[in-house]
Amino acid sequence: MSAVALTPAQHAHAVLVLGLPLIGSHLAQFAVGVTDSIMLGWYAVEDLAAATLGGSFFFVFLIFGSGFAWAVMPVVAAAAASGETREVRRVTRMALWLSMLFACAAMPFFLFSDSILRAIGQTDDLSDRAASYLRIFGWSLFPALVVMVLKSYLAALGRTQVVLWVTVGAAVLNGVLNWVLIFGNLGAPELGIRGAAIASVCLHVFSMVALTAYAATVTREHQLFVRLWRPDWPAFRRIFTLGWPIGVTALAEVGLFAASAVLIGWIGTIELAAHGIALQLASATFMIHMGLSNAATIRAGQAFGREDRPALRVGAAVAVALSALWVAVTVVLFLTVPEALIGLFLDPADPNRAAVIAAGVTLVALAALFQTADAAQVMALGLLRGVQDTKRPMVYAAVSYWAVGMPCSYALGFPLGFGAPGVWMGLVVGLTVAAVLLMHRFWTGVGRAPI
Repeated sequence: MSAVALTPAQHAHAVLVLGLPLIGSHLAQFAVGVTDSIMLGWYAVEDLAAATLGGSFFFVFLIFGSGFAWAVMPVVAAAAASGETREVRRVTRMALWLSMLFACAAMPFFLFSDSILRAIGQTDDLSDRAASYLRIFGWSLFPALVVMVLKSYLAALGRTQVVLWVTVGAAVLNGVLNWVLIFGNLGAPELGIRGAAIASVCLHVFSMVALTAYAATVTREHQLFVRLWRPDWPAFRRIFTLGWPIGVTALAEVGLFAASAVLIGWIGTIELAAHGIALQLASATFMIHMGLSNAATIRAGQAFGREDRPALRVGAAVAVALSALWVAVTVVLFLTVPEALIGLFLDPADPNRAAVIAAGVTLVALAALFQTADAAQVMALGLLRGVQDTKRPMVYAAVSYWAVGMPCSYALGFPLGFGAPGVWMGLVVGLTVAAVLLMHRFWTGVGRAPI
């Protein structure tokens, strides 16, 4: 059954209406991490290092557990488009169940993180500091995963404005609480890294309460929280089957970037600093592609639910074209003013400033190539999730990142002697292979199969 055919311009408008608030939400979430880093850096370098280590540890669990939340987006979009209100309620509830079960399973890793960090070679002091952070911060996994589920649910219903404003509010709250609790302002105790952890828990609880209240009052027709304790095993299995491959796919990509930092750390401190700055720049611009990918998932899910093949293909082409336009802007920016962009992250009086900029210029140029491939693969993943295809993309991503990308990064960086630029060239190769395989999967496979 087909809806009235939309023009490409109408598809573009629909994608932007959904995508712009989601882009803002991703940028606000990105700002939370930047704020934490800046304030802890002002407080103590040792606490910044420990929070960076602890944050990476936490992020591994968050990104994997979020797979169940991301599975909600295409299923709810399809169900809402086909008028299946009961299905919206069933899958969202069971995603909440799966998220909470995952958080319960993850908590021991945070509570005993000092032993784990020592076992992987971290120093005693760094392990103790990071563990003091994680024993508090780890509890935020519960509200954070609830927030992820509710954001996916609301975004799939087209209610992206509330997602934006709640995330912005949480980012502001996090900045204020960091200032108060890390430094001991306004009469509060000076808690340092533990203050940052408490602030993070508070921002996730705030977001959870705000989105829960909104869902309970504004979308009350779905009755999400009525008899929430009752299991629904078919819906549970459906979200689990869709969600765990999404989590593994995201984890494979996150692991690739974490491993690249380790490789560049072997090269030198200057190169690692340049790598961090280039990655921050690429991550900031990537948030636009992430928001567009989320919008593409929702639009593809709606077309999938209506069994509207033409809308699926035209809408997908328009979403990819919008992402490509942003790639063009980014490439121009990265190739024309790299020194200015890198300089934003460096103290003018830092004696290493010139060396970091010199190393970073090449990496930022490679980030332009990197951005092209990364945008294509995340758009393809979004479209494939929209048609509820997650297992084959997981295999493609794992092979591309770890069987191709990481070996290329090592070979180009060390045996072939290209150093940090070689590591980045390997990332480009891995992401390009993923983009080609995933786009091929959608356009010649799933995108052509009968709905």
